[in-house]
Amino acid sequence: MDQRNQTIVTFFIFQGISDLPELQTLIFFLVLFIYLLSLGVNLTIFLLVCLDHQLHTPMYFLLTNLSVLDMFSTTVTLHNILIGFIIGDNTISYGACLSEMYIYGFLICDELLILTAMSYDRYVAICNPLQYHLVMNRKVCILLGSWLLGILEVIPYIVILAGFTCYTSNVINHFFCDLVPLVKLSCSDTTAMEIVCLADGFVLISFTPFMLTFISYIFIISSILRISSKIGRTKAFYTCSSHLTVVILLYSSLFFQYLKPTSLNTTRSNKFFSLYNTAALPLLNPLIYSFKNKDVKSAMMRTAHWFKVCM
Repeated sequence: MDQRNQTIVTFFIFQGISDLPELQTLIFFLVLFIYLLSLGVNLTIFLLVCLDHQLHTPMYFLLTNLSVLDMFSTTVTLHNILIGFIIGDNTISYGACLSEMYIYGFLICDELLILTAMSYDRYVAICNPLQYHLVMNRKVCILLGSWLLGILEVIPYIVILAGFTCYTSNVINHFFCDLVPLVKLSCSDTTAMEIVCLADGFVLISFTPFMLTFISYIFIISSILRISSKIGRTKAFYTCSSHLTVVILLYSSLFFQYLKPTSLNTTRSNKFFSLYNTAALPLLNPLIYSFKNKDVKSAMMRTAHWFKVCM
């Protein structure tokens, strides 16, 4: 590679969602609206579960973890767009970029693990309901809701990235520090990163949670089909439909963001799926659980009545 095209960078510049000046104001207000709405909805779910004792169950404990992960994920990724527009500075230091990538990475890992834990919760509730409270006890819930594995899982990526010595440019054609665009800019040897992505990222972070979730739902659907009454089958499927919808949305977005074929791997599509994954999904997740779940609706009514009485 031509040495003139290589440089050691101390900061990066975000190109953003679009480089058209006339769209910047529209993008800012649209992102701000989505961010505030997502933050408000997820915070509502979190506070609702904390305040309503009838929602103090394993499933809703895991749901609050999902809401917190979504709030952090949205903040980490979208704040660059908002702050950049307000102060007119789209730069980020090298250390801050790696930190942002690390935080976003472990949040995504933990979200996959939480969804896997939720699928196990649904499996126990439907396939072994008499043992549910014995199996899904407090210790198991805390273990399944732990963020430790995701926090540790991303460290190898950051260590390898910190060892990259040069980049072809310091302009990131993205709106946050994501792994793929940063690795593409590097002129260092990326073999170690490719091995880690294949062995750890694909097998452990993506494939294993997906397979565990898939296997859980094979047993769940099998048990539902063995229920004799139509009402019983409908009720059993209803209890896991919200979670299944969220799983499908997240895995499909991650596939198109990171695992789609090279022929479809364009900068525009990467930005679109990244925006969908970081802005739309954190908003959709709690809405899906709220609108499809009678327990959440009832809790909202009880909490609203409690606030009305207190005031």
